[in-house]
Amino acid sequence: MVECSEESLNNIFHALADPTRRAMIGQLAAGERTVAELAEPYPVSLAAASKHIKVLEKAGLLRRRVQGRTHICRLDPATLSAANAWIRFYERFWDDQLDMLERELNRLNENGSEEERE
Repeated sequence: MVECSEESLNNIFHALADPTRRAMIGQLAAGERTVAELAEPYPVSLAAASKHIKVLEKAGLLRRRVQGRTHICRLDPATLSAANAWIRFYERFWDDQLDMLERELNRLNENGSEEERE
């Protein structure tokens, strides 16, 4: 599993908790975007969009480079992979737990059916 500190995971999930930031991640999945391009689809000011971008940047979900006066953002897939690895770990854990529960319920059901026949 890709290691990610608790603080990093908190920052990632905080960043992803906002629908505007998730939509910005979706835009970046298609390729690099300027801050203005990321802000354009939303009814927010450029300053508000910039704050969203800073949250994504702090979480490590995007990287920003400056070209002249233009800030260009790109997705950092490694951070998403770390969050996905964390989710997958717990998904496997709960799958295993639910499989054990299902086996136990089936066993109890079979035992109950045998007792009814007697």
